[in-house]
Amino acid sequence: MELPDKEACYRALQSRDPRFDGLMYVGVKSTGIYCRPVCPARTAKYENCTFYPSAAAAHEAGYRPCLRCRPETAPELASWRGTSNTVSRALALIADGALDSEGKTVDALAERLGVGERHLRRLFLQHLGASPIAVAQTRRVLFAKHLVHETRMPMTEVALAAGFNSLRRFNELFQQLFHRPPSALRRKSSVSRPNASAGITLRLRYRPPYDWESMLTFLQARAIPGVEVVEKGCYRRTVEIDGSVGSIAVTHLPHQQSLSVTIHFTSVQSLPAIVARVRRLFDLGADIETIDAHLSHDPQLAPWVALHPGLRAPGGWDGFELAVRAILGQQITVASARKLAGQLVALHGKPLPKNPSASPGLTHTFPTAKRLATAKSLGLGMPAARLASLKALAQAATDDPNLFRPFGTIEEAIARLRTIPGIGEWTAQYIALRAIREMDAFPASDIGLLRGVAKVDGAPATPKSLLHRADSWRPWRAYAAQHLWAANANEILHTEGAHA
Repeated sequence: MELPDKEACYRALQSRDPRFDGLMYVGVKSTGIYCRPVCPARTAKYENCTFYPSAAAAHEAGYRPCLRCRPETAPELASWRGTSNTVSRALALIADGALDSEGKTVDALAERLGVGERHLRRLFLQHLGASPIAVAQTRRVLFAKHLVHETRMPMTEVALAAGFNSLRRFNELFQQLFHRPPSALRRKSSVSRPNASAGITLRLRYRPPYDWESMLTFLQARAIPGVEVVEKGCYRRTVEIDGSVGSIAVTHLPHQQSLSVTIHFTSVQSLPAIVARVRRLFDLGADIETIDAHLSHDPQLAPWVALHPGLRAPGGWDGFELAVRAILGQQITVASARKLAGQLVALHGKPLPKNPSASPGLTHTFPTAKRLATAKSLGLGMPAARLASLKALAQAATDDPNLFRPFGTIEEAIARLRTIPGIGEWTAQYIALRAIREMDAFPASDIGLLRGVAKVDGAPATPKSLLHRADSWRPWRAYAAQHLWAANANEILHTEGAHA
C-alpha cells in the first residue's frame, strides 16, 4: 500500500483523521519536527508539509519526533503492508533485535528471509521510505523516548534497555534530536508513574476496534496452569529470557486505545523483546479495519465479521511453547491439552522465586527446549509417538534458535516445520499462524474451522473444499480462521486444536 497523494494526506492531517495514525507521518519544514496525523498542534501550512510512510523515513529526512503527539506511541502497523510479506517478516525480526548488535547485519537478515540484501533494501525504501538499519535505529530512539516519558527508570537503564552501548552516546543523540537532555523530557512529562517496586508500566497503542473480550476468552481457554492466569480482565504470565525470570500483567485501556503492560523483570536489556512479544501475542500490529473490510467482501462471512469487529489473531508468547501446545493438542480437546501442558510445566518448568506481591497462580516458567531435549523422561501419560514428537521438537529447537522466526516464504516455513517427526500439515499451519505470525497460514483440516464454515455457509465442508473457499480471504486467512472459530463459538472451547 502506497501513501495517498499529498493533497489527500493533507486533508487527513487537517481533519486529524485517526484512520491514518500509524500509516503516515508528516514532517514540518518550518519546525524540523515530524508528527502523527492526529497531533493536536495547529496544522502547518501545506507548503511546509512532507509526508512519510514511517517514522524511520521522517527521521532519515532529518526531522525530530514531536513532543506533543509522541510518535513513539503511534500504533505499530505491519500487516497493512500486504503488498510485501517480506517487509512484514523483516519488521518482526527487527523487533526481535535482528539488527541490534554486532554481527547482526542486513545481509544476514536478508538471508533468513530468503532474498538478496539489495532486494530487501529496495523493498524497505519502497514500503517504508527508509533502510532496514534506519528502521532499527529509529525503533531504538523511540523506545528510549517511550521509557523516558512513562517510567522512572534511571537514564543508564533506559539507555541499556534501548540498545545503546553507552550513556554518553544516548545523551548525545537525545541532545542532537531534541535539543535537550533526556532528563528534560522526563520533567515535562505529565504521566503519573509508579514506584520501582510496582514494576515498569507502558502503554502500547493499537488500531481500533479491538475485541478484547474475545482475546481474553481465547487466552483463558488455553491458559497453562502455573504459567498463565486470566482473571478480572487481566492477563498475567511468567517470563523467562536467557535464564532470567519475571512476569507481566496486561490490561485493556479502551478509552486510550491501548493495552497497559506491567513488567517485572531483572534484566532491562530484555525489555524490547518482552514488549515485542506482548505486541505479537495480542496482535497489536494489525490494521484491523482494512482486514475486516477485505473479509467482508465475502457475503457469507460478512455478517460474522460484523458480529465481532476488531477480532484479532492471537499470537504465541514463545515459538517453542506454542509448538509444544500444538503437539499436545493433536486429536484431543483443548481442556485436555491444557491439563497436559500444566503437568509438563510442573515437572520441567523453572520455579519462580517466592514473591508475596506476585499472583498466586504464577508458579513456574514454561520449560525451555534445551531442558526438555535433555530430560530422560517427560513423565506425561501420552502415546509414545507423540512423546517422541515432543522430544524431536525440543531437539530441533535447541539446534536451531531461529526455528520459530520468519523464514523465507510461508510455504518454505511450513516445509521446514514438517521435517520434524510428528508435525503434519495441520500442526505446521497452526504453528505458522500463531508462532511465526504468518497471517496467511490456514489449518484447513481443523475441526473448529470445518464446523465454523458449515455455520457460515449453511453446508458441510471438507478440508479440500475449505482450502479452495479460503482463496478469496488471502492474504489474511488467519483472521478468517478466527471468525470461523468464533462462528463455532459454542463448540470452540472443546474442539479447536483437534485434527479432523
